[in-house]
Amino acid sequence: MIQHFSFKPLFENTQLPGWTVSFFYQRERYSAEYLKDGTIQWTGPTPPNEEDVKKMIHELMLFHVYD
Repeated sequence: MIQHFSFKPLFENTQLPGWTVSFFYQRERYSAEYLKDGTIQWTGPTPPNEEDVKKMIHELMLFHVYD
């Protein structure tokens, strides 16, 4: 389960899509860039179970950003 999920826009102009995300997963902190096409680029280590984590991030972004 992802904990302490946060996101912020990549650009000052909030009309441009793209966000930085950070969170804790299995007691480790991870960060990534969430691009406008839904691509996730890790800016540090890749979490275990990467595909499951990506699904959780997509769900959280749909809830917080695209609602």
